[in-house]
Amino acid sequence: MDAGPYMIGIAGVTCSGKTRLAGHLQEIFPERLPLVLHLDSYYRDLSSLDPRERETRNFDSPEAIDHELFVRQVSAIAEGREISGPVYDFVTHTRADHSIHLTPQDLVIVEGLFALYWPEARRQFHTKVFVNLTPETLLARRLERDVRERGRTKEFVLRQYHQTVAPMNEESVLPTSVFADVLVSGEDPLEHSAAAVVNHMSLSSVTKKRAN
Repeated sequence: MDAGPYMIGIAGVTCSGKTRLAGHLQEIFPERLPLVLHLDSYYRDLSSLDPRERETRNFDSPEAIDHELFVRQVSAIAEGREISGPVYDFVTHTRADHSIHLTPQDLVIVEGLFALYWPEARRQFHTKVFVNLTPETLLARRLERDVRERGRTKEFVLRQYHQTVAPMNEESVLPTSVFADVLVSGEDPLEHSAAAVVNHMSLSSVTKKRAN
């Protein structure tokens, strides 16, 4: 792992600001040409199911993710190898026919609900981050995002939140915070959270140099 790019894994509850934090870190290190890998791209393709049945699936469970492909590609990136990343359509719950060619850079950021869930992926990260959020803010952000960006109705989002989002958050997302090197709040200023990540990166780099 040390021979490849510096790997950051950002996990956390839904709508906590994982993607925003990843983007801010990209801006902080432009000279390292950071690559961001989104776990949401690895949702399983449901094209074989009737559209009405797709809507009933639990998208907040780790099983909703094609984790075999995710782990395989994260491991490849960590080794400095190129991958063909999947493209996911959140409106139809299907995977696109085309993929995205991704080349590992000096800094790679992997973000998503379950970024720290699977040990095989987790061990690839030099810095592991968990972003938390209060339930009230979580629901408000989820409503706003899914209605605006993913074509959902308010009624659907609320039903999904109570049936799967909140329960799976407690069962499968929050427990992964114990693996994090850095714990931040999605309600804190983005600069504050990014500074905490950068600080750990600096400490991690120093430790690696001493070990070498």
